[in-house]
Amino acid sequence: MTMDVEFHFDFGSPNSYLCHRVIPKIEERTGVKFKYIPILLGGLFKATNNKSPMEQFADVKNKKEYFARETERFIGKHNLNNYARNSHFPVNTLHIMRGACYSVGKTFESDYIEAMYSCMWEQDLKMDDPLIISKALHDHDLPAEEIIAGSQDPATKKILIDGTSYSVEKGNFGSPTFFVGNEMFFGKDRLLDVEEEILSQR
Repeated sequence: MTMDVEFHFDFGSPNSYLCHRVIPKIEERTGVKFKYIPILLGGLFKATNNKSPMEQFADVKNKKEYFARETERFIGKHNLNNYARNSHFPVNTLHIMRGACYSVGKTFESDYIEAMYSCMWEQDLKMDDPLIISKALHDHDLPAEEIIAGSQDPATKKILIDGTSYSVEKGNFGSPTFFVGNEMFFGKDRLLDVEEEILSQR
């Protein structure tokens, strides 16, 4: 039985990175491959009148501290010790998300996704700087010139716009978000629910 399991992601979301690190274990246990759907959170927020947690809860006493502790627990539970908060956050991920769109279906798609997540949330790089992006692609043995040129193609730009619109139409309002068939799950704390839904639909 073929099952559609989608991960709607933006490299700019730290929780999206944390989910990316856990997804392979779920794929191994369930035998189901997740399909990565690149979206642009800025466009998604605008379309849904949403804001990032940093903006939304900036003035809520104790909320930021709780989020930090929740992240620590998640990291400890899944042994994600390479995670490092990006000192340049928030980072405009437009260019690297277009790169993700260009990479879809190509032999280097998974390597590109892995490299960009590592650059953002392990190597503390400023991934909205074109020179840093270019160097990062070279350092990870990716076809830098091809990806940079491809990300500027109007067709690639349209893929990101269309993917974000598709995500909104399915009911999404943020990232990390998962769809198991038509069932939507939001947030890293719903990964167990995602896995249970996959197993229930098999």
